[in-house]
Amino acid sequence: METMNTSLVAAKTMVTGKGDGETLDVSAAASRVFLLTLDITNIIEQESLDVSVYSSADGAAWGPKPIASFPQKFYREQSPLLLDLTAHPDVKFVRAHLEVARWGRGTETPMFEFGVTLREVPANILKEAAAEARAMA
Repeated sequence: METMNTSLVAAKTMVTGKGDGETLDVSAAASRVFLLTLDITNIIEQESLDVSVYSSADGAAWGPKPIASFPQKFYREQSPLLLDLTAHPDVKFVRAHLEVARWGRGTETPMFEFGVTLREVPANILKEAAAEARAMA
């Protein structure tokens, strides 16, 4: 079975305000554990980016709180985040939500160029990691 490897937000997406990414169906994923990677490729100074992930059972009604959030970002960087949906069997869809802010001198409009990838962590890797964790305990 093929593991899921896709974008939650397409690479080099340019944003100047808050918004939501595309809705992604994760119901076919075997492991229900994903590695999210936030890749900020361009910014201007004195601004912040908040990226969180919301979930839905039907793709229409979204949870009131995020199921995962990256720490607030201010610089170009790559940042990983583990999204574990094993305790949420009802979740069939996810999407990214973004908030941007700007302060200080110059233009008042924030500008971020970034992307968020979503890669399913294969079951054999999860088993291997769990075995290593038990061995260390």
